[in-house]
Amino acid sequence: MSTAPASLAELLDRIAADPVLATLLAEARARDAALATPDPSHDTAHLLRVALWTLRIGAESASGAGGADQVNAREAVAAALLHDAVHVPKDSPDRARASELAADFARARLAALGFDGPAVARIAAAVRDHSFSRGAVPQDALGCALQDADRLEALGAIGWLRCISTGVRMRADWFHADDPWAAARELDDRRYSVDHLFTKLLGLPATMRTAAGRAEAERRAAFLRAFADQLGQELGAPPTR
Repeated sequence: MSTAPASLAELLDRIAADPVLATLLAEARARDAALATPDPSHDTAHLLRVALWTLRIGAESASGAGGADQVNAREAVAAALLHDAVHVPKDSPDRARASELAADFARARLAALGFDGPAVARIAAAVRDHSFSRGAVPQDALGCALQDADRLEALGAIGWLRCISTGVRMRADWFHADDPWAAARELDDRRYSVDHLFTKLLGLPATMRTAAGRAEAERRAAFLRAFADQLGQELGAPPTR
């Protein structure tokens, strides 16, 4: 694959130069605009960040493997722009089917835009298997790169913003006022956003499929641990986990 873009601005230039990818981006922005309530956790900015990191991970993985099992850059961007094409709220009973529904949408849309059968199959499989709630193991390098790139969004500064944003949408408190680290209670990340650090976020680096994804995940997880330490200092209750 070609060298990964150095920035989001460069990625946008590459998308603008490809009429099909530009169409997918325009459609993603239209889906954003149609939502009654904005969702910054899954908006077009999220899709573009996932595209950037899918390209970066794919490029580094191919380089480390001597170029074997390369990720096609165009397919990587298309997969990222479509991976959240069907919006299902986090607290919906159908949440686990979101990636499957997005994959069905991707198959139909990509075929209509002229992608050939094998490319459609690769992209749809990557979209289907990227989801954490689905628990699937991707089938190829594209799927691994997309899954890792999407999981990176749950870590670091952006990950924490997304966690709080989702908590607000689900009417969760930031943390338990008397026991913020769940020393004497069960963790409950539906009620307390800080609990999500320990039920999911800090465990994500171990789930990464690629060396590049894992390295970036560890770097971002370190930020979350530092955040927990700072919160503990401000609360006068150091983390116990």
